[in-house]
Amino acid sequence: MQMLTVDEMSISYGDGPVVLRDVSVTVRPGRVLAVTGASGAGKTTLLHAMAGLLRPRDGVVSVDGQPLRDRDHAVEHRIVLIPQDNGLAPILTAAENLQVALVADGVAAPQARRQTATTLDHLGLATQADQLVEELSGGQQQRTAIARGLALRGGVLLADEVTSELDAGNRQRVLDLLHDEARRGAAVVFATHDPEVAAACEAELHLVEGRAEVVRD
Repeated sequence: MQMLTVDEMSISYGDGPVVLRDVSVTVRPGRVLAVTGASGAGKTTLLHAMAGLLRPRDGVVSVDGQPLRDRDHAVEHRIVLIPQDNGLAPILTAAENLQVALVADGVAAPQARRQTATTLDHLGLATQADQLVEELSGGQQQRTAIARGLALRGGVLLADEVTSELDAGNRQRVLDLLHDEARRGAAVVFATHDPEVAAACEAELHLVEGRAEVVRD
């Protein structure tokens, strides 16, 4: 499994001001790292850089010692991002959203259907499998996006505020599944504003106005 390292990374959008400055952190296989901070602190920016969607202004993001070039390179290294906005196709069903992603990842169609059914069931979505995403509630859409990310079984799993619309029971269910991914050997990063969720993770990186403080390592 991969180790993801951020080394003295700074990020800005175009010619704008620096939004992350001199951030360093190592994401280790088998552990869940919580990234915390107020809205606007830079949590999503950090995860997007880890996913190869943003190029650092300074410093480097590397996976197993190789500098991360872009999103395609991240995908090659099995870095899976569950975005905050869920990124689902609204005109497809919950099951179809998973199956399309799995087939694109090289999974044979029959196996993709089996993995889809199993993963949706783990998220309590078995009865919503054939519903269009646009017909699902916000929490159900969020769980569908989580199911898709889990089904892809990445070496690095980046989850961006994926429990914000969930009740306490489903929030705990998702947290348990993320820890299951870590036990499988994945390196998991979980951006969250929930202090109770963060406390259940093995390590925590706290962002304040674009700067990082390691709370637990």
